[in-house]
Amino acid sequence: MKGLKIQQDTRSGRIVCYPIGATLAPSLRDEVRRNVYDYIVVGSGPGGAPLASRLGLAGYKVLVIEAGSDATPTDWNITVPFFNALAAEDPRISWDFYVNHFPQQADNEKDPKYNYVLPDGTLYTGHSPPAGATPKGFLYPRSSAVGGCVNHNALIMMYPLAAEWSELVDITGDSSWNAAQMRKYFQKIEDCQYLSPGAAGHGFSGWLRTNRADESIFLGDTQVVQILQAGLNVSEQTVKPGRNLNDSLARDLNAFEDYETHQGLFNTPLNIDHYKRSSPRDFLINTAQYLSTYGGSGRIDIRTECLATRVLFKPKTTHAIGVEFMDGQSLYRADPRAQNAFHGVIGIALAKKEVIISAGTFNTPQLLKLSGIGPIEELHRENMQDRYENSVIVNLTNPFTVSKGCTRGATASDPCLLDWNSIQSNKTKYATNGRAVSVPIRSSGALAAANDMVIAGRPGYFTGYFPGYSKIGSKFPNSWSWPTLKARTQNRAGNVRLVTSDPRDVPSINFNYYDSGSGNWSYDLAATVGAMQFARSIVKQYERDTNQTATELVPGPGYETEAKLTEWVRSTSFGHHACCTAKIGADSDPMAVLDSKFRVRGTQGLRVVDASVFPSIPGYYIQTPIYMISEKAAAVIIGS
Repeated sequence: MKGLKIQQDTRSGRIVCYPIGATLAPSLRDEVRRNVYDYIVVGSGPGGAPLASRLGLAGYKVLVIEAGSDATPTDWNITVPFFNALAAEDPRISWDFYVNHFPQQADNEKDPKYNYVLPDGTLYTGHSPPAGATPKGFLYPRSSAVGGCVNHNALIMMYPLAAEWSELVDITGDSSWNAAQMRKYFQKIEDCQYLSPGAAGHGFSGWLRTNRADESIFLGDTQVVQILQAGLNVSEQTVKPGRNLNDSLARDLNAFEDYETHQGLFNTPLNIDHYKRSSPRDFLINTAQYLSTYGGSGRIDIRTECLATRVLFKPKTTHAIGVEFMDGQSLYRADPRAQNAFHGVIGIALAKKEVIISAGTFNTPQLLKLSGIGPIEELHRENMQDRYENSVIVNLTNPFTVSKGCTRGATASDPCLLDWNSIQSNKTKYATNGRAVSVPIRSSGALAAANDMVIAGRPGYFTGYFPGYSKIGSKFPNSWSWPTLKARTQNRAGNVRLVTSDPRDVPSINFNYYDSGSGNWSYDLAATVGAMQFARSIVKQYERDTNQTATELVPGPGYETEAKLTEWVRSTSFGHHACCTAKIGADSDPMAVLDSKFRVRGTQGLRVVDASVFPSIPGYYIQTPIYMISEKAAAVIIGS
């Protein structure tokens, strides 16, 4: 393809694209003939992997294009749940995006997690950078490997709210998005290991195993028990008289009956198979191997270390017919190993039926724009959304004993790693994501009856993401963190903008936090402050119960009043669930990139299936709703 002319239909406002002079170089013709598939799926994360697997099982020939490599099951950073932070900073699978929280540089620089590039090319994190430092942004870790960001996430499985599916019904008029139908997709993906078969609302034969770390991992530490008991005492849940800590933790966070309003302390469901990470990577690899072994018409080819560079269209039409790509390791410049001089080897694959983009919230809009799908002047408001997260961190009297003797895989003789690998049980110390509890709460200004915040409790030190964050916890053996998360945030003003036309270059990513964004930002800010105050009240209860001192490290001295705490939250919040950059919407919405069947408006044979598709940020943690829409997309495509 020589290029795409971009034009806007003046009657509808829709964006359409017209290929110009579509020709193939002779050297690529044989490559094209070898690479004709029914479907091409760009991306193998929680959106792309389940969808590709279902298409293969339905008898189609599928190409999955993945820019990263495939990590083996013996890669402990990925497989061991406790190593999730190490995985996020593992250069073999990491893509390090640097983003802006605010449009004004002075606002960004108030956060001690902000990063600069020094003249020698190294990074500096924090206030007062040396002379000559250039602003870079906030670290936003992503994963580039088969399985996508599920390789490094915190494994938390929380079911989305019914209202979030109802919103899609209301917007599009498509009743197939109703909450009861979407629950069936959850049951289809889940193989629940922590409840008895038949538990309402759960699945027990799906491809994604869910389990919980055994409570004994944390309840063997006296300080953990004491601070959790304080949390139970402070929680505003409605409990039966005499309910104790064990009773509270035994409840199901994803219980079908009262999921949206129940409160208190919960042992968090995780995507773990007994003791190890469970992932859409497993589903995709196992399905591809099954089809290869047992034959049939279905086939899945997974092309790793392959960067999609643009969607190809049939000449003089808007019909997607394939993908141009570059083969090569670490081509994308978010990869810390990327070499600017290496350009990769160009190739082309064609799709007889459809091209499906599942490249993620940042890379899906980048690829669409590079393919000519976008307005004449790039959209300045793209609906990108994220959570607001922050933490209260305190230092207690003694070091926690939960991880005593563990070296986090620093050597092959790590006794906790040896136990994890030999015992293979959810009772081993590394079978947890590190978080002891989740505490859903409802803020005083909540916009609906459902909970709108969730607080986690964990030994260690976690303030968000910055280079080296995964290793800083060892410096604070006495610390306890209460990370807070604001669900269903109201800001719709984030955007992803092309910087160059080079598909290897990282786009400019701008979240426009709080008052620099849109919507009811004051509610988001007040709710996050309220969650921080709730966490502080648990700490005070702990001090009263134990007669021990808990010294606050973060936010720390100087932020005791509500006004100062609000200032801290505005300046230092972060997120890790970006979404909504190619949203599903109504026919009348000029900002709606997709229709209710995931089809890119103004084109044929092109869909998007990943976190980009949501009109509003769903639930608490985003992986579960992505799995659900992936299964729905498969049903829609196969059914059509």
